[in-house]
Parts: sequence; structure tokens; C-alpha cells
Amino acid sequence: MTIKGCLFDFSGTTFRVEPTVTWLRGALAEADVTAPEEDVERYARLLEEAGALPGGLPPRAVPDHLRAAWEVRDLDADRHRTAFVALAREVALPWPQLYDVLYERHMSPRAWRPYADTAGVLAALRERGVRTGVLSNIGWDLRPVLRAYGVDRDVHAVVLSYEEGVQKPDPKIFRIGCERLGLAPQEVLMVGDSAEADGGATAIGCAFHQVEHLPVDRRPDGLRPVLDLVGRLGG
Repeated sequence: MTIKGCLFDFSGTTFRVEPTVTWLRGALAEADVTAPEEDVERYARLLEEAGALPGGLPPRAVPDHLRAAWEVRDLDADRHRTAFVALAREVALPWPQLYDVLYERHMSPRAWRPYADTAGVLAALRERGVRTGVLSNIGWDLRPVLRAYGVDRDVHAVVLSYEEGVQKPDPKIFRIGCERLGLAPQEVLMVGDSAEADGGATAIGCAFHQVEHLPVDRRPDGLRPVLDLVGRLGG
């Protein structure tokens, strides 16, 4: 069966969140707080080690008292906020008002950048008649990010774990994605940066293509092979 649709992961695949130090600087500016640069850099390193930035590096170690919340963070918006704010609070910031500001900032389009080839690949697939969707384990609505960068017009479906109450690699969420595209799993290619989570799509018969989760400036054309792959599979 030929490929007629593609489901793309969000974070680390089509978009990348800003660096932790930029995230912290932005939150400080939004809170109208000034701080020495050495403090900003030091606390940014601690926040990164804690895994406090959603979409950033995972925690170096999840504290035992947060492990249960961490495992289900992407199934509900409140759980997502609770888990990540709690991780941030593991770092004793000298600006206590900043924890909620940090969480709110990460959901803003200004905290995200598309990979250089995201818009071009999505547009090229649409022109070929290939239906596309974004399928993400996430605890907030990423649609404003897609709209802000003008790629929403090339996306036919958005499937978010917190809205569906199920997360990758559970086969159910991939079935939902295929249904939203109006296609059989054997007609769909899943594209993502995680063999464990995104690769779960193969359990229902989807094809899978893995990309590297790298900073935007280190992966200028990581999605381009998708066009060749879809072409070879008859899309």
C-alpha cells in the first residue's frame, strides 16, 4: 500500500524549544526582573539539569516524590503544569515569582523555532496531495505555535495526548491520528525523533522514519529525506 499521509512529532522533529538560558532570560524580562548575567547562566544550568523546560533536555534524575506525576504529565494539562513547575521548584530560584512565568513562557510561540525545512516539507507534501498531521505527547495546545509560523495551513490534523487522554507509544493515539487523516495505518508514515515513542506507530502498521533531535542550527535539512521516502513508497 502506498503512503498517502504523514504524521509528524512536534518537539525535536518539526519545532525546537529555545535554549534554557534564553527561556530564563525571557521570563525575567517578562517579569520585569533584572539579574546579573552570571546568575542567569548559573540558574539556567540548574534548571536544565532539573529538566524543568518542557521540550528541553529530560531531567538528569526525576526526584522520587515527582516520579508518579512525571509518568502521566502528558495526559492532562493540569498534570503537565504541576509536573514541570514542581521540577522547576527543585531549583531554589532567587525570584520566586518566576516559576509560573517560566511555565507560561514555554507555551508561547516566541519560545519555539521551526526547523529550517519544516515549512518547505509540509508545503511540498500538501502540493503532492499527501495529508499531514502533527501528533504529540504534550500537555498544552500547540496550535498557536503552528499558526504563528504559518505552517497550520499545511497541516490537516492535530492530535495531542492531553486532549485524547492517551500518549505515545500507545497504539491508540496512532490510530486516532490515522483516523483524523482518513487513512489506513498502512498508508501513513510517522516521523519523529524517538524510536521508542514515535516508533510505536509500527505496531499498527504505519511506516516510521526517525530524525535526530538536534538544535535548529545543527539540523537544517533533517526532514528533507521524508520527501524522498514518500516518493519511493508511492506517495
